[in-house]
Amino acid sequence: MHRRHILAAPALLLPALARAEAAAQPLVLELFTSQACSSCPPADALLDELTQGHPGILSLSFHVTYWDSRSWRDPFSLPAATQRQRRYAATLPQGALGHGQIYTPQLVIQGRRDAVGSDRRASLAAIAAETSRRAPAVPMVLRTAATEAGLEVAAGPGRGEAWLVGFDERHVTPVRGGENGGRTLVHRHVVRGMAMLGAWQGQPMRLEGARPPGERLAALLQGADGSILAAGLA
Repeated sequence: MHRRHILAAPALLLPALARAEAAAQPLVLELFTSQACSSCPPADALLDELTQGHPGILSLSFHVTYWDSRSWRDPFSLPAATQRQRRYAATLPQGALGHGQIYTPQLVIQGRRDAVGSDRRASLAAIAAETSRRAPAVPMVLRTAATEAGLEVAAGPGRGEAWLVGFDERHVTPVRGGENGGRTLVHRHVVRGMAMLGAWQGQPMRLEGARPPGERLAALLQGADGSILAAGLA
C-alpha cells in the first residue's frame, strides 16, 4: 500500500483504549510488516504509539518473509509470520482489501477484522468497532520459567488452539538496502518465535511447553475462525 495518511483521530482512539484497558484481558493487535516495505514505517509508528502507556493493548509485530530480497532481508522476518498472515487471509470474513488478500502493512484486531496499518483513521476505527463488541474472554493464566511456560485455560464456549508467542520489546535497525534503504527503523514488540501448545476443546485444561525465543512471552487462545478468545502476557 502506498498511501499517506496524516489525520489524527483522538475521538476514535480514546474511548476505544478506555474500553480495552477496562477489560480483564488485553485487546490483541497484530501488525504484519516488513523492513523492506516502504509503506510499513507509518504503520510501525502507529503500533508503537498504541503500545506505549496502554496496558489494555497487546501489540505484536509480525515480520513477513515475502518482501525479503537480495537488496534487503528483514532480520526479523519469520516463515511463521507469513503462514499466520495467510491463515488470516482465509478466515477474515471481509478483509480491508477484499477476502483472501495478502498485503503489508496489515493490522489485524483481535483476529476478527483488519485495516491497512498505515491508514491511521481506518485502523483506529477498526479498533473502536472491535472494542465495542468484545465478547467475554475465556479465563486464562500464563505462567513462565526460564525455559518453559504453562498455560491454564478455563472452560468456555467454542474450540481453539493455544499458542505461545515470544517477542522482543524494541529494536532499532539501520536499513542499508531495499525500499527503506538509508532509513533507521524502530519496531516495537517484534515477534521472534511461536509455538502451539495444543488444542482446546472448551474444557478446563493445563498445557506446558518450551518457551519460544524472545525477551517476553504472550499466550493466545485462538478459535478456528481466527478470533482471539483469550490473551495473556508475561
